[in-house]
Amino acid sequence: MPKIGMEPKRRLELVEATIHEIGERGTLDVTVSQIAKRAGISSALAHHYFGSKDHLFAASMRHILSLYGAEVRGALAMATTPRARIEAIVRASFTATQFRPDMVSAWMNFYVQAQKSPEARRLLTIYQRRLRANLLHGLRLVGARDPETLTHGLAAMIDGMYIRQALRDDPLDGDHALGILLNYIDTALAEGGKT
Repeated sequence: MPKIGMEPKRRLELVEATIHEIGERGTLDVTVSQIAKRAGISSALAHHYFGSKDHLFAASMRHILSLYGAEVRGALAMATTPRARIEAIVRASFTATQFRPDMVSAWMNFYVQAQKSPEARRLLTIYQRRLRANLLHGLRLVGARDPETLTHGLAAMIDGMYIRQALRDDPLDGDHALGILLNYIDTALAEGGKT
């Protein structure tokens, strides 16, 4: 029987163990038993809290998105110019929390899961819409000539950096990946991106 008041702590431990287990194995092909063992919790308790592996994966995905959202909000709170807003949004994708190997692997595997899970697809759709809306707003504020195209290009480049990182053939650190994207933004705005 679970101890009273321990559920939130245990649920978070299981979510974090899920992210680490997926990241270490590079696949969603992990068992609740493996996740529970990593968390130091019984498999039965993990099932009690989440009901199924799919629910545990969805909770893990929501946790990742919550961390990402907090990164974006924190970065935007510090932005004082329209250009700084764009940088803040992009920077949030490459923080030490978001761009670490296990988190990148979890992101990539959740994209795979979205192909078969309506809940995962819904969560990724929300993330993508928010990312694009934030980028589009920032690009409009700086007077970009074609903010929609730049928005799609930046979102695709962020995804591409994650794919490159997941393949681990030529890994980047977050600062290098961020620098590439910021250079792209500055080049696009300087070479006719502004009205």
